[in-house]
Amino acid sequence: MTQINPIAQLNEMLQRRDFGAVLALTDTLLRKSQNNASAWHARARAAFGVGRLGLADECIDRSIALGEKAHDVLLLRAIIHHRLARSDLAIAGLRALMASNAPNTVDATLALAEVLHRADRRDELQALVTKGGAWLLDERADIFTARVTAKTDPQGTADRLELLARGGGQAIMRRIAGFDAVRILDAAGHYRRAFDLATHLHATTSESFDIDGLIADTRQQHALLARAKPWFLPRAPAVNGVALVVGMPRSGTTLLEQMLDRHPDISGIGEYDGVTNIGNAVQSAGAWPGGLGILDTAAAKQMQNDYLQGARARQRANTRWTFDKSLHVWKWLPAVAAVLPGAVCFHIVRDPRDCAISLLLSNFHPKSFGWTSSLHDIQRVMTAERALAPLALATLGMPHETIVYENLVDDPRAHMQRATERLGVAMQDSVLAPQSNTRTVLTLSHEQVRKPINKSSIGRWKNYEFAFDDSWRALAGAHDARRTQ
Repeated sequence: MTQINPIAQLNEMLQRRDFGAVLALTDTLLRKSQNNASAWHARARAAFGVGRLGLADECIDRSIALGEKAHDVLLLRAIIHHRLARSDLAIAGLRALMASNAPNTVDATLALAEVLHRADRRDELQALVTKGGAWLLDERADIFTARVTAKTDPQGTADRLELLARGGGQAIMRRIAGFDAVRILDAAGHYRRAFDLATHLHATTSESFDIDGLIADTRQQHALLARAKPWFLPRAPAVNGVALVVGMPRSGTTLLEQMLDRHPDISGIGEYDGVTNIGNAVQSAGAWPGGLGILDTAAAKQMQNDYLQGARARQRANTRWTFDKSLHVWKWLPAVAAVLPGAVCFHIVRDPRDCAISLLLSNFHPKSFGWTSSLHDIQRVMTAERALAPLALATLGMPHETIVYENLVDDPRAHMQRATERLGVAMQDSVLAPQSNTRTVLTLSHEQVRKPINKSSIGRWKNYEFAFDDSWRALAGAHDARRTQ
């Protein structure tokens, strides 16, 4: 019988982007031997592919520690640094690869261009483009040359990017180019064209998403919460110094994080995947959601320790609090209450139409956020979140504050006073100037948060009023009522 080479098998799985299968197989291999550097590397690639950056970070370090120093390993190490907002480490690693004339120098240069763009180091990006080189012959470089000209020639840049988006290139490149064009077109007031291009991108580059499964899960939680009392006790000790955002993407989560991160006692840790890992572990244990009361306490403590270890690795030195901006927390609140009792939640809500159009016009992960590909699906998820999150926070007795985005923008001092009081730290004026935060922002709000707090995005949906029907009235009315409370 022919024996299957597991590393060759992993490479085949990675080639066809079967990341779930890779994670399952590497889990088996690493249980047999923790010293399998190739398995750690493959696991890092798969974790990165599904957006589990914390796991990818751990795995790539394990691979390198075991002697994996190939150019593709070092490139992934730098890219993960970038995605975890460690811009200086990413830039140093990429420049080292470029200086060594590694076989992946073009990929390293393209990655460097992306880091410089996200870190708002525009002069360095322009210098990189001006310097030239073989990397500019790669079709992917067209996006970065366009980003250099976007300020001086927005119309011409948008035209070139839209041609790329509607061309025959790789889906990921068409998607990036297209949503860059959407952003330029929206800023220029070409709303119909921006909407049509975004719709085309979702239709041609998005992946399948089980939205019915997501809604069914929220309904199951809602039925348990409707009993008006918790069906479980905490399964692990109370935690200190852990704060989490609860809310939809594009609802002001990045602004809130950047404001709090300016406080000397609070460290924003970005979109950490620790809560998702807890949720997946609880599911694997067969305890989700109704069985949380019998979740093994030793397992829950291990889940908690894993979360805290990852959070602290991202924490700024000499701070008392971590602020986790994961956009998935709202789906896992009972698991949070069971495994991280005492964690403080900040539930942030925004006008559903402003939030929805911002989601539709943005380049979210086409798989993990596949529901952002249509206003109809966005409305279904938003309706579920707005019914579930407040009920879970109240019923489970989780310490929390609710923040209405429009009210935060209108009176930031009052809301930051409330937020800092909830965390037991003194109010600092520094939190009122998020634009002064030098920390790299990797979310889709990375350009907006470089500006002082403003109201420019409030009422943005009216530019796209043609896309909204009467089915949005209930959500909008409930939000308007909350704003006036």
